[in-house]
Amino acid sequence: MEAVNNLMSMINAVLWHNYILFAIVLVGIVFTIWSGFCQFRCLTHGTQVITGKYDDKNDPGAISHFQALSAALSATVGLGNIGGVALAIALGGPGAIFWMWVIGLFGMAVKFVEVTLSMLYRNTDDPDNPHGGPMWVAARGLARLDPKYAGLGKVIGTIFCITMLIAASTGSNMFQAWNVAEITREYFGVPGIVSGIVLATLIGLVIIGGIKRIGRVAGTLVPFMVAMYLLAGSYVLFVNAAQIPDMFALIFRSAFATADASGAFLGGTMGFAILVGLKRAVFSSEAGQGSSPIAHSAAKTNEPVREGLVAGLEPLVDTLIVCTFTALVILSTGVWNRSAEGQFESPPTVTPVELGQWSVQDITVPTRTSGEWVAGDRVFMIYTGDVSAQTDNNLHRVNGQVMDDGGRRYVRFANIYSDTKPEIRDAGLYGSYVGASLTARAYDSVVDGLGKYLITVATWLFALSTIISWGYYGEQGMVFLAGEKSVMPFKCVYLALALFATTGFVSTDRELDNLTGIGTGVMLLANLPIVVLFAHQAMKAYRNYVDRLKSGALDSDDPPPTLDDILADGKN
Repeated sequence: MEAVNNLMSMINAVLWHNYILFAIVLVGIVFTIWSGFCQFRCLTHGTQVITGKYDDKNDPGAISHFQALSAALSATVGLGNIGGVALAIALGGPGAIFWMWVIGLFGMAVKFVEVTLSMLYRNTDDPDNPHGGPMWVAARGLARLDPKYAGLGKVIGTIFCITMLIAASTGSNMFQAWNVAEITREYFGVPGIVSGIVLATLIGLVIIGGIKRIGRVAGTLVPFMVAMYLLAGSYVLFVNAAQIPDMFALIFRSAFATADASGAFLGGTMGFAILVGLKRAVFSSEAGQGSSPIAHSAAKTNEPVREGLVAGLEPLVDTLIVCTFTALVILSTGVWNRSAEGQFESPPTVTPVELGQWSVQDITVPTRTSGEWVAGDRVFMIYTGDVSAQTDNNLHRVNGQVMDDGGRRYVRFANIYSDTKPEIRDAGLYGSYVGASLTARAYDSVVDGLGKYLITVATWLFALSTIISWGYYGEQGMVFLAGEKSVMPFKCVYLALALFATTGFVSTDRELDNLTGIGTGVMLLANLPIVVLFAHQAMKAYRNYVDRLKSGALDSDDPPPTLDDILADGKN
């Protein structure tokens, strides 16, 4: 497993090079300036659209604007908001949240452009079952520029679909299912495979019904789960209201400086905080990935820009609101830099195995400060070793698990890999809370049992909604690649992967971060060039739409201009 993780880390280092992340931010800034801050229009006009003011049952499409937004949000408002934010803070520190906000703000512009383009090029041969997404933009857009580019467009569309299937299978399916199994096992002792069977059954019942059933389920589920989560978060923040100003100050201060190690937090450089924050925000909001345009392409409308403005609301809800709530709960309760939950009389001994590899002594667990250790609990200790570029210090975690041998409970640690002889820093034993488990711990610290039930329910709802929507995305990718007959085999494999992820495939921050990062990274690399290449068309369509909105022409019965009409207009 260590070799697999090392390989995934190498792939992630390429996919998530700083230049890639900065390119996403740069594209968002350019689109923001180019559109004259379209975020404002998303907040005003986009909100009007989702209320149904512009709905027309005769327009092509399968679901309403609100259902399309809900379906897209059900994919983005998921465990990235619960577990992903916790990962960002655990790995990068409070400063990572600031960089999540950056992606949230400029991601609104990116989301607007990519959805508008997908609406301009969607396939409405069957008005009740439209198909859209970056694959159609590439295939149809390049063919429209010059017929000799039609083959290239098909190739680019195919590459995007393949990367989307990778993302759907890993970060947007297995990551979600793993968190469900982990949190349910953590609090209720339910074996992961049992959670996997229940989850896969529920997913199957929804995705078999297609986009109309997904739209109906999402339109009900998303508002409920977001309201429930924000209500509980509001209570925690009310209890810790006096600390909130300090938490915001900590976020801003840590965003531009190295965060010092404290308790369970190992520290983090400014550069690593940027990297982690941007990565988690892209994963959570999906800005630039090209996924949500597939859901929005099913909206019932004949105005592409209108749906683009609706889509711009996604990063606002997902990153700037829900993720911020999670971050403030974690920071204000102090679980991110918590103290050890047990103290050994003396640290376990570390002995060499071979060059660069060390083993840690099995040792009887100490008394726990609250409750008891049980077999299966994941723990860690902190040791000093090689200097880490991520933390700018020599602190590392050695992970372990509580074992039971006839009533004697002890910790079995993983091996340490270090060129420098490692030394256990102190005798403290920490509970290991990965992803959603850390967020649950934060809620539990305010009201005993709140995290147990709230995060368990929220994890199930968020994961269910995300896996369902991404199942539809994968389905549309298969339709583009191999036609309608390929859909059912894909659904079977998709459900099997969700089940597999609950069997204990991943168990640490590093494994989880690697798994989600690869899927998101390959998809970004395939989609972003498509968006940049055709962005000028979305901007022309946007200006045309805004002109008609201001003049009152949208209220007339005249049909909207075609793409050819818009592009033929001399206005930029």
